[in-house]
Amino acid sequence: MIDESINKNIERIKVRLKTIPETPGVYQHLDASGNVIYVGKARNLQRRVSSYFSHYDEKSAKIKMLVRNIYDTRVTVVATEVDALLLENNLIKQYQPRYNSLLKDDKSYPYLCITHEDYPRILFTRNRHLNGQYFGPYPNQRVLRELQDIIRQLFAYRTCERKLKASVQSAERPCMKHQIGLCKAPCAGLQSHEEYLQTIEQIRKILKGDFGEILEEQKKEMLSLAEELRFEEAEILRQKIHLLESYQSHSTVVNTNVKDVDVFSIVSDDRFAYVNMMRIKNGSIVYSFSNEIKKQLDESDEEILATIVPALHEQTESTAHEVLLPLHVEEIPEEYLHQTVPTRGDRKQLIDLSLRNVISYQQQCRHQRALLYPDDSSAQRRSNATDHLLERIQKALQLTALPVNIECFDNSNIQGAYPVAAMVRFTNGKPNRTEYKRFNIKTVEGPDDYASMAEVIYRRYNRLKEEGKPMPELLIVDGGKGQMEMARQVIEGELGLEIPIAGLAKDDRHHTSELLYGNPPQVIGLKPTDALFHLLEQIQNEVHRFAITFHKQKRSKGTFRTQLTDIPGIGEKTARDLLLRYGSVKQIKLQTLADLTQAVGPAKAKVIFEYFQD
Repeated sequence: MIDESINKNIERIKVRLKTIPETPGVYQHLDASGNVIYVGKARNLQRRVSSYFSHYDEKSAKIKMLVRNIYDTRVTVVATEVDALLLENNLIKQYQPRYNSLLKDDKSYPYLCITHEDYPRILFTRNRHLNGQYFGPYPNQRVLRELQDIIRQLFAYRTCERKLKASVQSAERPCMKHQIGLCKAPCAGLQSHEEYLQTIEQIRKILKGDFGEILEEQKKEMLSLAEELRFEEAEILRQKIHLLESYQSHSTVVNTNVKDVDVFSIVSDDRFAYVNMMRIKNGSIVYSFSNEIKKQLDESDEEILATIVPALHEQTESTAHEVLLPLHVEEIPEEYLHQTVPTRGDRKQLIDLSLRNVISYQQQCRHQRALLYPDDSSAQRRSNATDHLLERIQKALQLTALPVNIECFDNSNIQGAYPVAAMVRFTNGKPNRTEYKRFNIKTVEGPDDYASMAEVIYRRYNRLKEEGKPMPELLIVDGGKGQMEMARQVIEGELGLEIPIAGLAKDDRHHTSELLYGNPPQVIGLKPTDALFHLLEQIQNEVHRFAITFHKQKRSKGTFRTQLTDIPGIGEKTARDLLLRYGSVKQIKLQTLADLTQAVGPAKAKVIFEYFQD
């Protein structure tokens, strides 16, 4: 337990700690002015709150600062963990505590609102002050405007500010929008209240992603009009059906059996975490939303998701009961949201897609900060943090020099076919892409990872030796004890060099699991939440990505055959261009003739379109 040199109010706090129950609940730390500076939840309030005031030396710098500023703590006992989760979320929104990781102000993001009026309107807004049902937030205004345009083409609804009452028969004169077909003039009694509400309900379903029922209803109506020989009206409806199907197909990314789920991914650095949320309905992305969270207490990804997932679930008024996550979050109760951590299939594709979105958003945020604050001292802070990590590596492995340059190797092949290897170099803890190297395996036949590793390590460091260039301070092989021993035989036995060699082993899910070092190799204990572990994981993922990319390129040059090249008149170049543009044959099948014409010209587009239609 800490003493008065750390927190002068500790004696009074000790008395308070004795009165805190061992039940689920929410706690609030207050400063001397009575301001709430941190809000948290716990299964056992007594144990969690007490933990802040013990083992002080093991705490991070930011938690130490929080502890020094705690003047009082108040708790709220609740019945279940779900109640604690919801209460914590509400209190964080209410108090915006200094030491909690917070979402950006959601007022900057656009929403669509269906107002609570007798004749509802669909309004664009950035402030949730209207009386109505909100959909969003959407990532930017352009996406929302495109959605508004589609709804406007599909349905006629009012946008005027007239105060209409269902119980009052109005005699208003229709406005210009009625004359151009954008409104059926309920204000003038030309559309019944019941019919207008049916239109709004269809719009509501589209915003929720429920396309199937609307399409089925409109197709039945179109057939009915055709049977009554009302062909012009049927043609108008057919065009609307095509528009809706086109919008649905462009957003369909997985099997429609994925009915109603939320998808989250996260990437983080020492200062910020970036979270992406995607709403999925019947295999379609209803919307995708990314946010930047400033870390306050060096929180792990799991700790951030434990707060942000419920916050966004409530903020977006999500109806999903299942959430897809990149890792299991212990503090989200199963009765609140069912968690799935997919490793393959359609759900894994969604996690990967969400991850691509959040990485892109992270790069945008960093670029924007660099432009706005070119002299920001945060760069220096990041540099200091990196130096600290390198010092920790040096200490953990007992290296003679700071590992400024770290090189890591990985192999890639399919049953020995198209064998390649790759090397990445990290300088000062950052990727040094100008020093990345690719290797074609020249002397090894068949799937022999050990021999392949020996070949590329010999080629790399024999060349550096001949050219008199400096060696890296640390060599990492992507593998376990066998790969490390093979590297040691080459480095020390054949080349007579002294380069420290470490290994990064993976678990059965192909995730980084442990760091090996020494002779014989020993496991260096690191927690998965440790920033040092994240750096090593980043190095391993980067070399694996680089090797796989090279392998795919070599394989595609060797034999390029796809369903597209089976189409008469379609060659490899056209097939490659289409796959690069749309990503997969499945997506190409979903394109309209106009889309394909824009991509490859009218003649080839017609051949491809008719082939897939048949």
